[in-house]
Amino acid sequence: MSHVDDASALSVTWWKSTYSDSGAQCVECAIVDAGTVAIRDSKNPAGPALRFERGRLVAFVSAVAAGRFGGLG
Repeated sequence: MSHVDDASALSVTWWKSTYSDSGAQCVECAIVDAGTVAIRDSKNPAGPALRFERGRLVAFVSAVAAGRFGGLG
């Protein structure tokens, strides 16, 4: 994982989940390249973004979906 200080400087297309409503606290995702995904706070598009290797992000999301982080939330 790495980060960029200004997510708006990335030359990517950002999107958020269709499950998000207009007032929700949500994140936006972007594909940086074939192996890298970026995530930023939708309320702060010029703020920082985290960059993940695609496989590591898939593993994290799968673990969350499987409930492996019990007690969070």
